[in-house]
Amino acid sequence: MDSSLLDEWQELQSGAAAAHADEPIVPPAPKRLTSNVRAFRILVRNELFRRVQLAARDEVSALGELDPEFGTDAWDAALEAYFAEHDEILTGADARSAALLVLDESGPVWKARQILDDPAGDHDWGISATIDLAASDEAGEAVVTVTGVSRY
Repeated sequence: MDSSLLDEWQELQSGAAAAHADEPIVPPAPKRLTSNVRAFRILVRNELFRRVQLAARDEVSALGELDPEFGTDAWDAALEAYFAEHDEILTGADARSAALLVLDESGPVWKARQILDDPAGDHDWGISATIDLAASDEAGEAVVTVTGVSRY
């Protein structure tokens, strides 16, 4: 049984707590965002699916703002090539399923492949990205960097 509360109560009653009154109370260190792997995985899925939704609407400008390293021109070229083969990018429940996200969680930088759900069900295109765990902890959000949008 943990007696810490009882000890603290007895310290307060005896007046010994007053001796510690001028000591600063240090808050606990914040938890790292990536320490809860399951929750962090969901953040990563959400970030990648946001790109799927924007790509489905052919919102190249928004994608370029979201992924400045990849760039608007690269998004435009990739989506032009995709739409030359497929009529649309689906965004329903199947498109959002975990089955269409491949994550390599080894090391300090994860690798991801978000497979695009096309009407024919070919699943031959996808978004490749990296997820920097240290940068994510520092930013307080999943730091996803798109490295490519291509056919397998």
